[in-house]
Amino acid sequence: MRKYSVIVPVFNRPDEVQDLLESLVKQTFNNFEVLIIEDGSSEKCETVCNSFNQELDIRYFFKENSGQGFSRNFGFERATGDYFIQFDSDAVIPPTYFDLVERNLNANNWDAFGGPDAAAPNFTPIQKAISYSMTSVFTTGGIRGKSANLGGQFHPRSFNFGLSRKVYERVGGYKITRMGEDIEYSIRIINEGFKVGLIKDAFVYHKRRTTIAQFFRQLHFFGRARINISRFFPKELKLVHYFPLAFTLYLLLIPFLFLLNTVLGAIMLMFLGFYLMLILVESSVQHNSLKIGLLSVAACLTQLTGYGIGFATELLKK
Repeated sequence: MRKYSVIVPVFNRPDEVQDLLESLVKQTFNNFEVLIIEDGSSEKCETVCNSFNQELDIRYFFKENSGQGFSRNFGFERATGDYFIQFDSDAVIPPTYFDLVERNLNANNWDAFGGPDAAAPNFTPIQKAISYSMTSVFTTGGIRGKSANLGGQFHPRSFNFGLSRKVYERVGGYKITRMGEDIEYSIRIINEGFKVGLIKDAFVYHKRRTTIAQFFRQLHFFGRARINISRFFPKELKLVHYFPLAFTLYLLLIPFLFLLNTVLGAIMLMFLGFYLMLILVESSVQHNSLKIGLLSVAACLTQLTGYGIGFATELLKK
C-alpha cells in the first residue's frame, strides 16, 4: 500500500482549508499525510489545522510569500510519501478519491497523474455556473480533463495533480512559481519520458471564484499564463489556445459591422445568439435550473473574454 503526501499551498484562505480538511477526514483510504504550506498569509490557518491533529496526520508550515509553485516545492522537500498529491486550498475531495487513485496506480503504474474538477451539489448557483464554463465543450474548458484533446497530451493541473517520489527526484520541483507553473512542470515530466495519465473518476470539487469579477481576474491571469508557458515550450502554443482571443475580437467587431453593413452585423449577432443559446440550454438542463443556465452564459462570456484579453496582453509583451 502506497503512502501519499497531500501538499496544499495556502494564502489567506482559512475557511477553505477548513472545508478541505473536513473532506480529507472522510476518506475511505487513510494512508496519507497532509502538509499545509502557509505562503506568507496575514489570515493564517494554523488554528484550523491544529483542530484536525487528532483526525489527520497533518503538519502546518509558515513561510515567507513566494507563490504557489515554490510553496509546493517547500512541501515536496518535507514530504515522506511515495506519491505527492497537490490540491488547491479551494478544493473539496470526494470520500473515495484515494481509493480510486490507488486502484488506478495498481492497474496503470502512472508516474504522474491528474484528475478533473466538478461542482459539488451544495455549491452556490454562481459557483456551479463557473464550474460549467470551465468544463463545457462550448468553451476551452472542454479540453480540460481529457487524456487526448485538441490541446495535445493531457497535462495535470495543480488543483488535482499527483507525482511519484521518483519523478520529483529526477525532474525536481517547480521552476516558476506562477503564470502556468503547473503546466510547465507537467511538460517537463512528460519530456523526461515518465508515464503520465488521467484518472477520470478521481475528480475534486473545485470552488474557484464566487463572483463574476473575481472569475474575470482569474481567467485574465490564465490567458497571460498560456503565453508565459510558450516562452519555455514554444510548440505548446496550439491553435485552440487562440480561440478565446478570436471570440473576443468577434464580439468587438459586431458593433462596427453594424455601422458598416447592417445585414452582416445582424448575421454575426445571430451566430453569437445561437452559440449562447446552446450554452443556456445545456447548462439549464444539466443543472435543472434556468437561473444557473443564465449565469452560465455570463460565466462563459467572462471566461472567454477574460482569457482572451489576458492572452493578447501577454502576447503583445512577448
